[in-house]
Amino acid sequence: MMRKFRLLTAVGLLAATAPLGGCVSFGGAEPPPSLLSLSADQKLSAGAMQSGPQSGSLVVALPAAPQKLNTIRVPVQTTGTGIAYLKDAVWVDKPARLFQDLLSETIAARNGRLVLTAAEAGGLAETYVTGELVNFGLDGPSLTVTVTYDAVKMTKDKPVLKKRFEASEPVFAAEPGPVGEGLNKAANKVAADVAEWVG
Repeated sequence: MMRKFRLLTAVGLLAATAPLGGCVSFGGAEPPPSLLSLSADQKLSAGAMQSGPQSGSLVVALPAAPQKLNTIRVPVQTTGTGIAYLKDAVWVDKPARLFQDLLSETIAARNGRLVLTAAEAGGLAETYVTGELVNFGLDGPSLTVTVTYDAVKMTKDKPVLKKRFEASEPVFAAEPGPVGEGLNKAANKVAADVAEWVG
């Protein structure tokens, strides 16, 4: 009877601690000293109000991304076919999500467009911008970061348009700080070009 009680107690303790597995680390690698993010050069001012019908709004969809970008790490092209990840460089979210937010903010601030989420638009938006984030990392040999975005613009009653946008920035070291700053600068250049194209 005592053995059965001990077994049940052990099972109960395991069940109670199971939900903590996703948020508590019991060892392993140390967390990075800081996290990288993107900051829009053009932002809506605090308290800015936009209005308009859902039918005239614009939706920026989450870009597709290759497997090398389906992570919060920063990819480094080491050779023509070799890819590694930059030590201690970690994004606060996956690059596709960060770029989606940056592009939405840039279009809203630069163009004065009413930018909604797909849920907010309810399928009634006039224009949808989607595409693929092809590159968002560092070329090791040249110490150059590159952001490449294949944008697709779908506007009601108009032909579908697709265009590639790309920007590169040199960095002085393969380290999280300069690489993060370079990618932020390149991403803002791409977002500004896309915003001008979208109108």
